[in-house]
Amino acid sequence: MADASGFGLVQAVVLLGAAIVAVPLFRRLGLGSVLGYLAGGLTVGPFGFGLIDDPETLLHTAELGVVLFLFIIGLEMRPIKLWALRRQIFGLGAAQVVTCGGLLTLVALMAGVSLPVATVGAMGFVLSSTAVIMQLLEEQGDTATPEGQRAVAILLLEDLAIVPLLALVALWGALDSPADVDAPSVWQGIAIAVAGLAVLLVAGRWLLDPFFRLIARAGAREVLTAAALLVVLGSAVFMQSVGFSMAMGAFLAGVLLSESNFRHQLEADIEPFRGILLGLFFLSVGMSLNLRIVADEWRLVLGGVVTFMAVKAVGIYVIARLARADHAAAAHRTALFAQGGEFAFVLYAAATAVGIFDARASAIMSAIVILSMALTPIVLLAQTRLRRSATVSLDGIDEANGLRGRVLFIGFGRFAQVASQALLARRVELSLIENDVDMIRAAANFGVKVHYGDGTRLDVLRASGADTAEAILVCVDKPEAADRIAELCRSAFPMAKLYVRAFDRGHSLRLNKAGVQFEIRETFESALVFSHAVLSDLGLDEAQANEIIDDVRERDKKRVELELIGGLEAGRKLIRGNGETSEPVPLFEKH
Repeated sequence: MADASGFGLVQAVVLLGAAIVAVPLFRRLGLGSVLGYLAGGLTVGPFGFGLIDDPETLLHTAELGVVLFLFIIGLEMRPIKLWALRRQIFGLGAAQVVTCGGLLTLVALMAGVSLPVATVGAMGFVLSSTAVIMQLLEEQGDTATPEGQRAVAILLLEDLAIVPLLALVALWGALDSPADVDAPSVWQGIAIAVAGLAVLLVAGRWLLDPFFRLIARAGAREVLTAAALLVVLGSAVFMQSVGFSMAMGAFLAGVLLSESNFRHQLEADIEPFRGILLGLFFLSVGMSLNLRIVADEWRLVLGGVVTFMAVKAVGIYVIARLARADHAAAAHRTALFAQGGEFAFVLYAAATAVGIFDARASAIMSAIVILSMALTPIVLLAQTRLRRSATVSLDGIDEANGLRGRVLFIGFGRFAQVASQALLARRVELSLIENDVDMIRAAANFGVKVHYGDGTRLDVLRASGADTAEAILVCVDKPEAADRIAELCRSAFPMAKLYVRAFDRGHSLRLNKAGVQFEIRETFESALVFSHAVLSDLGLDEAQANEIIDDVRERDKKRVELELIGGLEAGRKLIRGNGETSEPVPLFEKH
């Protein structure tokens, strides 16, 4: 039951089996799913047990996983957000690509290779793996953080860089071989690429939303899913036909649909295909590692991996520090980007086709890139642990792992300490995590077990039992961290009820818009109790004091409702002041 390419049900079962065995095992070991997929692919591929002997065909199909992944990223990158990243894309991204490309080219020239081979080999390695980096960012919950957004910006520039690099390869090939009178000129190719980009932007701006509205009227869910796949894959193929990468076409389609009314529907429809195909991509990359080449040229391959990763790491770190990143952020970006990527295979294939690379050089460089991709999760894990051990001593403190409390507290400062007492009085099983080791040790002195964990990381939330908790209580001090945790929990753990401590009124409005079940400003109720005591001591009886406090509470509730619609100024008329303004009408009738 196999087709002409050698793939059928048996091969599909082999791939699925490799994935479901290797990925959970590697995640359990803390090495991440990417390395699990690569190891699984290597095991069943032609250089492992030989259960599948044609990884190239699978690789071309599985590249659709990267395409769909870039489309999902594009859906999250609204045009205004993309515009805000323009300096990071064309500043930080370009600086990193040019610097690392120059350094790696010099290293290759010092090894005695020609300028075209050195440049193509170096620039292919400079193009980091979008699939690996985005998967790692997603697993760690860092995609929407400022550092995660910088990583996305750099990856976008690298995706754009494939276009002039392919043109450079074609130009070198033309100089070394007789001219083909039918081949388009470089300038003609650039004009076609720009025109194709303009066509896609125009179609996305004025045609996509009406198209999906028309499809939605048919009422067939599967047709809408098919239409989503058609738009993504059609955009990818069209952009490839005019000289860009398929991933760039899919990303632009996502950006154009990010403001669409069908955005969330599209994301839900594409997600299952994206996950399966991206896993296949990593499996096929693992199968493509030619162990014979590695064995025959092991000194050259291993030396190339170590040297290229080390030199690229130096370039990335220097650029990050010059861009005013602190040491921790620069080191993390270095560990994340120090590998080669899937676009290297495209560039090396083009170089082989025009005669710049011979078969041996292409195989060696491909092996160097694949090994660097496999090493990335390990390098990142080591860097993360070194950073944690250097900055935080966890002596005597347990990290969050395998927690299964009915209620999960994230943050255990003064607010959470008070909030936990009522639940503990009812013997509700709690999981408590905090990233301040001094706070954890102080709580232990009072008989409270708190685990170390950063609630802004998706992997930590899962290890803390967020996927099984009935309620998640976000009690952290920083509003930005609370927003990030709320976003992660709403997305990854929709069945858990989400209660969040708000810092101020603006933060409270953001949380309401994010759809949390309950939020409360940290000082609101205590301030009301405080003023109730003052009113009582000024001579008001209990009923009068309660009536006034209830009016303040109700007035604040009405303000929130107005401000959710019209912004902070919308509820201004309900604020009492001591200036020369009219007294707002009480919301409660006096008896």
